Amino acid sequence: MKIIVPMAGRGSRLRPHTLTIPKPLIPVAGKPIVHRLVEDIAGVLNEEIDEIAFILGDPAFFGDEVVESLKTLATSLDAKPTIYRQLDPKGTGHAIMCAKDSLSGPAVIAYADTLIRADFNLDKEADAVIWTKKVTNPEAYGVVNLNEKDEIIELVEKPKEYVSDQAVIGIYYFKDVAQLKDELQYVLDNNIINGGEYQINDGIKRMMAGGKIFKTGTVDEWMDCGNKEVTVETNQKMLGFLFEANKKLVSENITAENSKIVEPCFIGENVILKNSTVGPYASIGKGTVIEDSTVKNSIIQTHSKIKNAHLDNAMIGNYATFDGQFTNVSIGDYSELK
Repeated sequence: MKIIVPMAGRGSRLRPHTLTIPKPLIPVAGKPIVHRLVEDIAGVLNEEIDEIAFILGDPAFFGDEVVESLKTLATSLDAKPTIYRQLDPKGTGHAIMCAKDSLSGPAVIAYADTLIRADFNLDKEADAVIWTKKVTNPEAYGVVNLNEKDEIIELVEKPKEYVSDQAVIGIYYFKDVAQLKDELQYVLDNNIINGGEYQINDGIKRMMAGGKIFKTGTVDEWMDCGNKEVTVETNQKMLGFLFEANKKLVSENITAENSKIVEPCFIGENVILKNSTVGPYASIGKGTVIEDSTVKNSIIQTHSKIKNAHLDNAMIGNYATFDGQFTNVSIGDYSELK
């Protein structure tokens, strides 16, 4: 089994945090989004992963540090890491074809801007599986249309009339991903463009037209990381899941002087707390110092300095300095507000 992860986008909706770090490497509950996504998918598949292919953007932004992080992720799952580049953003289908040398055999394709919680058996008799989540407002999503056999016969984007309540979340299984490659090659060769780009859906629709059987795999939780508000919300949910599972979230190597930790929280190594209350639902990156403050329902990344703050629903980057009485903030890396 292979996992293919297109992640070449810059994550503009999560700025300023993505000005210095790619969105898939933004930490949620103390671990980068893409790391959590790949590990969760591997857990659902419950089988050996042979290769993990990452499709990155410009090396000036997705540089050596990013590459090494992803290689370490793959090898931690005993998989071969492969790095591809999408230097010209031409859509989801184009991104996948940038990894065409890896498009053979069984594979999962997963876009690295979402997290999941799932427990289901993958239908490997189907030619493909599209992972979905039941939603209350299907008109806001791309949804699947099912026949009487619960086979997917159509993909409908933001339907004005009810089609189904199963929204496509951006994770796909292919029994032989080479079939998708062939159809996407046709899309590229014939310049089939939607929304100004080459889309994965056009390759999937061609597979369906050719008689390939698509089924759904429904996840229990689908957590977005598209902007600051939903990323903080996803951090809250993930901390809750990990706490319920008795995962160790607070490093033993912290200093807490006259301070209180309200779980669930993630607190990294060498964090210093002075006269502060942290939590619930706070993630604090390594090397951060928090003094005379309260921090809850927030993400603070590494090596930042927080003083005289009362933070709620906040997101603060790496090496930032914050001193003040503001609450709902979003501060990027190396910023100062004091």
